[in-house]
Order: sequence, then structure tokens, then C-alpha cells
Amino acid sequence: MTGRRALLDAARAELAVRPGVLLHGPAGIGKSTLLAALLASSAGQDRPGGTVLHCSPAQEDARLPFAGLVDLFARVPESCLEALAPQPRAALRAALLRGPEPVGGQARLAVRVAVLEALHILAATGPVLLAVDDLQWLDEPSAEVLAFAVRRVGGLDIRVVAAERVAEGEQPGRLRCCPPGTVELAVPPMADGEVAHLVRTAIGADPPPAVLRAIQQTAAGNPSYALELGRAAPREAGSVGFGLALPVPPRLRTLLLGQVRALPDAARHTLLVAGTAARPSLTVLRAAGLPDPAADLAEAERLGVATTDADGTVHFAHPLIRAAVCADAAEYSRRQAHALLARAVTEPVEQARHLALAHPYEDEATARTLLSAAESARRDGAPEAAFELAGLAARRTPGGRPADRADRLLAAAEYACDAGQLEEAGQAAETVLAGAGSARQRVRARLILLRNAGQALGAARDLIEEGLRDADGDPEAEAWLHHWAAVRGLLCGELADAARHARHAARQAERAGDTDTRIGALATLARVRSLTGEPVAAGAALDEALALVGGAGAGPESWGLIRMRAILALDSDQVTEAGQQVGELLADIGEFAGVEEVMATLVALTRIQVRAGDCREALRTAARCSRALAETGVQAAPALYAAALAATAGGTADEARRLAGQAVRASEADGDRLFLLRALAVLGQAELLGGDPRGAAAAVEALHRVKELGEAMCAADPPLLHWYGDLAEALVILGETDAAGAVLGEARTRLSGDTPGSVLAALDRAEGLREAGLGRAKEGAVRLRAAVDRLRQLPLPVELIRTLIALGAVERRSRRRTAARAALGEALQTATRIGAAPLAARAGDELARLEAGDRSGEAGAGRPELTPTEARIAELVGGGATNREVAAELFISVKTVEGALSRVYRKVGVRSRTALAHAMAVAVIASGAAAVNPGDDDQVRPTAQAVTVSQPSRVRTARTLDTRR
Repeated sequence: MTGRRALLDAARAELAVRPGVLLHGPAGIGKSTLLAALLASSAGQDRPGGTVLHCSPAQEDARLPFAGLVDLFARVPESCLEALAPQPRAALRAALLRGPEPVGGQARLAVRVAVLEALHILAATGPVLLAVDDLQWLDEPSAEVLAFAVRRVGGLDIRVVAAERVAEGEQPGRLRCCPPGTVELAVPPMADGEVAHLVRTAIGADPPPAVLRAIQQTAAGNPSYALELGRAAPREAGSVGFGLALPVPPRLRTLLLGQVRALPDAARHTLLVAGTAARPSLTVLRAAGLPDPAADLAEAERLGVATTDADGTVHFAHPLIRAAVCADAAEYSRRQAHALLARAVTEPVEQARHLALAHPYEDEATARTLLSAAESARRDGAPEAAFELAGLAARRTPGGRPADRADRLLAAAEYACDAGQLEEAGQAAETVLAGAGSARQRVRARLILLRNAGQALGAARDLIEEGLRDADGDPEAEAWLHHWAAVRGLLCGELADAARHARHAARQAERAGDTDTRIGALATLARVRSLTGEPVAAGAALDEALALVGGAGAGPESWGLIRMRAILALDSDQVTEAGQQVGELLADIGEFAGVEEVMATLVALTRIQVRAGDCREALRTAARCSRALAETGVQAAPALYAAALAATAGGTADEARRLAGQAVRASEADGDRLFLLRALAVLGQAELLGGDPRGAAAAVEALHRVKELGEAMCAADPPLLHWYGDLAEALVILGETDAAGAVLGEARTRLSGDTPGSVLAALDRAEGLREAGLGRAKEGAVRLRAAVDRLRQLPLPVELIRTLIALGAVERRSRRRTAARAALGEALQTATRIGAAPLAARAGDELARLEAGDRSGEAGAGRPELTPTEARIAELVGGGATNREVAAELFISVKTVEGALSRVYRKVGVRSRTALAHAMAVAVIASGAAAVNPGDDDQVRPTAQAVTVSQPSRVRTARTLDTRR
């Protein structure tokens, strides 16, 4: 049932309210599996005590009259037949081969009437379910009887569930066998990820990535085909590609090609040449010397194997049929087909591939042609084709030219990296390292392994040092490796080492005349300087790199620099400029960039869209980022981080927490401290979305790690200072106002004249909440209004919404209801407009509390309301919990509980735990009375000691659902 649960649930739901469900789709798509699951659940759970009549005809049964009816009535008791009228009973017995054929010309009608009467009798004792699998093979007499009966059982508890095989995109032909009102459900192909899971489960192992990709492409989402291919697939890496095709097992070939094998030799040869061509057409087939391809393909079309459209393009009915046609041919026939196509096609890349496969032996001229075609494919944005062609070039290189073979293997590995085929890239690089290559080739191989590591460079120190030993005396190779050491230092948080290696790499690259590496080193240096809070130095390094590359419009060499400049602009609150730069960059790179380049650009765009308040677009961009990695089989921390960040803005808090947790684990596994910092920060932000003590405790845990990592890295960039503000907010929610003050004090020591306004606003927001938490609500509101005013000047709606919610909450607790309603109303309106669902829910929650306070009159007037943490502590203490038990429940310290309890006593006006318990009980009674009579100001109210306690969970849930809707 991999990938089919939703469809099964939909079918089950339809069958509960409809008279029938008809599943349809091509052979092997999983209709029978679904029908069996639906039958089991419907008969065993939803329809206990009923009758199930089931038949599964085979192709050979279609010629046997009433074979289906015999199967359907196999479980019908004899007593049911005995209750029929004599003539219908005799006719039905004859159809079921239980009696002689009746005399007379009304036998056909009598059988129909008998079946209808029998269904009436069965339905009188309980529900009836008719199940017909492979409806297309049901013999015509049985189909006619079924069609007659199902049109006449309206009002009875009789359901029909059936499955019919139809060609891709076509509609069922036997809907008449199902009752009127039957719903038709097409069974779609499985997604690639579902096919991968299915194959791994079936064979109990992970096939090599290249093999798995070949299975996915050939099966095209058909689970039956995928299972057959997976069981027969080789388990060795390198067993497909470079001219080696995925094996198609004999059983599948016989199933798919039974009639094709009976075609004339000319037609089969035409099919083979068409299956071998990358883009088969009548023009290509004629150019290959085939005398009458149109006539040959007409035979294939008659069998449903392949079709030719109006433009002369040949389309196989399924990729597996194409693969089976090629696999069924003799090896020499396949080579002959490639030779014909090598002369027929004019596109250099395709021509070179056919040439190599037509001549599977070492030849230097062929190898050079293939390598040239590989370089052309890479320039055209086809790294997968480039990898295959370069690999073929290495294989065709004569054994007496080992250096050329190693160079061509390394080129293939680099193209594999571009295509995200990491295992293949690593194998090629390891092959070169294991051979007797030159020192420079060994350096290049190690560079590929470093690139292959992605974010997981923490354990790459030895690889870099080994490379530096091989590179000794070669300034260009030294520059390469020092640059990688700088990148490693950046990711591992060793910023001082990263800066030193980046400067050394730039110097050595300049000495060697290697402009590309010098540009990369300067870009890395700019990133390091940005992280250490030196935006001017970062900008200078970036400007130098851009000058070397020839400006922002210099093509692929400038892409990373443009992205870095956009991030610097984003960190400086120039959000619009950053968005324009990355948006234009993404449009420029299009399909020509590798997976890494596309992913980095999409992650940057997600960050920009979240800050700009394009919450819905951020979700779409993050999903696109994840799809860019899906084919590689790698779960990269940056993509997970982007998805989590987008969820905090436009998704749900639960989804954001889940994705951020995955990003944290992926970063830890990679040893990538740079994205670990970001993943922990977004985890903290996700936990803060609810504004409750438990979430705040989890936020403090994550954000404390952010602070510690930042200090260890000597980082001081604007995002880090934002996260200091988040940590202080979480501490305030927990009542840790002294700790929050210390965090804010430390953050302010890191401010400079270049500190962006958003950082100052974030710190002011946290400071305002801290002031309110200390009982200085008026001073806190002043701070928060200043932060709001600052943010109104910046294009940062998400930050503005957060600050308005904080201001509204403080004003509400201080009983300034008009000011609270204005702030919260603006927050809700803005959040709804930009699609910031979690913040809209939070604003709605606060407004609901404000409305609840209005309905309950002036209860508690003159006294500040308890914060959520204080209210929870009061509730627990009032219920008899000790301070230590409260601390354990809320994940805070005993000292924090003691401090918060002192504030609760002061706000409520009591001096003991007993008095607090009494006040809490009175508050609950009063709030209950207000709920019963919400509009009557003369109803029972809390005493002077009663406290207004927030009711967060129920109100928040209702408001959240309403906002999302």
C-alpha cells in the first residue's frame, strides 16, 4: 500500500455513501491491491454480517459464458436459490452449471431475473458487496446479467466495487456493470520516492543510486513493474549507465512483447532502432536507412506498443516496453542500431553517444569525440549526459594512455557532482586515487571528494592536509585546497582559521593566475567577515571578487557573488534589493546550474521572502528547494532549514518544529555548525510561536545553544543579534527576567554604528516585554511602541506583526483595552493579508482573550493580569504542587518558580499558598458564571482577590483553525 493510503481512504469514504466504486488504470498500477484492501476493510469493519460476492476473471475466462457469474455465486447458499421462482431458478442453475438447460427462448431473461431476485433475498438478511476485479476480462454474458441487476437494486443495501484495466489516459469501458452513481477513481502512478521505498522494502536493501534511478525511469510509477525490475536489478554500483542498460527480466519481456515477437523482422528491427534513439521520429528512422518505418510502426500501433503522432514523433506506450524491446534484441542488433543512428542524427551529443555504443572498444579518436561532446552537454545544461559521455570517453581511452584516462574520469566525476550523482562522482574519484595518477590528479580527485561531502566537511581535515602535501610547490593546487580549508572553517565555525585560509588561497591563486579560485576565496572571506560583524570588510572583499569576474552580469562565475551580495543586503534590512537580486539570479541560472547552485539560491530566496512577508511564496520556494534535492537521495540541512523557516512564517508551528528538528539533526550529522546555528534558531522561533511556557522552555534550550555556538565561533552578524532577542523573549515568558536582562546587555555590547534597525527593534521588543514582566508595563509599552515605529520604516512585516502582538499583549494585561485592540487588530489584519498563519493565530488568540475580558466585565480591574507562565504556576500551586514539581512540569528552575510565585502573590493580593488556592478557585467559579451569562454585568464576579487567568489552549485552537480556513 506504499503511496496508496490516501486513495484507499478516499475509496472507502466514497463506498460508504455511493452505490459503487470503480478503480481504473493500466496493468500493474495496483488496482487489485487497492480493491483487496478496500474489500477487506469494507467487509470486515464497515459492513459486518453481510455477504461478499467476489470474482476475479482472467483473460482466458472472457471466452467462457457465465464464468464470472459462477465465481460470483460460489458463496451464495443453496437455500437462496431454492427461494426463487421455478423458471428463473432453473435458468440460473443452468448458467451456474448446476442443472440442465431449460427449454424455451426466455432463458437469458430468466437468468437476469434470477440474479436480481437472489440479490434481493441476500440484501434482506444484511448488506451485500459485489466485488469484480479485472472487469475487462468478465465474460460478456456475465457482464450483461450484472448490468441488468445493478440498475434495479436502488434502495437496497447493495454496493459494487470493481477494478478495470484501461490504457493510460483512457476511460473505463464497462461502467455499465456498476450501479448508477458509481464514482470512478483513477489509480495514478507512484511518485519516485514511493517507488524507491517500495523497491527497498521488497529487496531488503538499498540499490545503488544509478540502479534506483533507472528503475524509477523505466517503471514510470508502475509498482508491479518496479518490483519486477528491482528484484532482477544488479546490486553493484556501475552496473547501469555507460551503455549498460537495466536488465528487463524474461517474465516481463514475455508479458509485454508476446505479440511483438510475432511481428515481421522488418517491423521488429524498426521498433529496435526507435527504442535505441533518444528522440525517435519517422525522419530519424528514414535517415537511418529504414525503408518504410511508417508501415512497420502501424503494426506496432495496432498492438498498442507504440504510436506516431502528427509530427512523426514516435511514442512508446510505456518506458518499460521500450526497454523490453531493446533488451529482447541480440547484442549485435543493438550495436547495429546505434551505428545506423550515429550516421542519421546530427546533434553532436547524441551522435557521440551512438558512436561509442556502436564501437565498444578502446579508440582514442572516439574517446576525444566523446569528451568534446561531454563538454558541449555541460555547457548546454545537461550534466547527466555530460557525465555519461565523459565516462564513456574514459572507457574508450586506450590502456596505454593512463593519464588521459584519469583526466577523463575526473571530468566525469565533476559532471556527476553537477548532476547530484554523488556516489558515481565518488567512485570515479576513488578510482583515480587508487591508480598511479600524478600528484595534480590526486589533488583533483580529493577536491571532488570534498565537493561530494556537501555540508559535511567536519571530518575532511585529513583529506585537505593530504591534498596539500600532494600540492606542495604547485600554487594553483595549493590555492584550491586552501580555499576548501576556508570553506570547511566557515561551516565548522572556525572563523579565524577560515579567514586565514581564504586570504592564503586568494594570494596563491593570484600568483598562479587562477582567477576563478581567487574569486571563490574572496567570496568566502566576505562571508566570514559578515559573520564576524564586519560588513564593510565583507563588502570590500565582495567588490574585489565582482571586479575580477567582470561585474554582476558575467554569467555563472558571478552567481555566487550576486547571492552573497543579496544576503549582505538582507542582513542590512535592504530586503527589496535582496529580493530583486536573487529573483533575477534564479531566472538567469535556469536549467544551466547544478543542484548545489540551485539549492543555495532557493535557500537564499526563502530567507528573503520570509523577511519580506511573502509567506505563501516562501512555502513554495522551500518546496521547490526540497524537490531540487529529491533526485540525489540526500537530505541536506540547508533545504530542511529553508522548509522550517518557511513553515514558521506561513505554515504551522508543528510543521516548523518537525522540520527544524530534522535540520538540526542533519547539521549535526554533517558537522556543519553554520547551518546548525540557523536550524537551532528557527527551532527556537517555532517554539516561541505559541507564546506558552512549555514552548518557551524548549525555545530557551535551542536558543542557548545558538548563543553558545555563536560565542565559540566569534560570530556577531545581524541574524545572531536577532536571535539574542528571541532568547530574551523566551526567558521573559518563563519569568527569567534577570537572565533575559543579561542576554540583552551582552547583545548591546556587540552593537555598532552599522547595526541595522531590525536588530535594534528586536532588542527593544525583548526589552519591552522584560519591563512588562518586571511589573513596569508602562515602560514596557513605551519600548514596544518605539520598536513598532522603527519597524514601520522597514519592509519587514513579519517583525512588525511580532512586535504588534507583543505590544497588544502588554496593553491587554495592563487593562488598556483600546490600545490593545488597535495593536492586535492591525497584527491580525497584516498577518492574514501576507499569509503569516502562525502569527495570525497568535494575534487571534490575544484578541480572543481581550474579548473574553470584555465579556467578563471589570473583573480584576486595577490589578495587572498574570502572564501565561505566572498563570500556569498559580494554577499548579493552587492545585497543591510544590515548587519543585512546578519547575519539573514547566521545564524551568526552582528559583524561577520562586520569583514568579512572589509576583503572583503581589498581583493577586495574597500572602500564602492557601490563599492563592482559594483565589484561583474563586476565579474559576467566576469565569464559569461569566461564560453562562456573558452579557449580564450583574452576575457573580470574582472577589477582590480573584485573578484574571488566561484560557489559552481552547481559544487558540479555535482561532487557529478559523484563520487557516
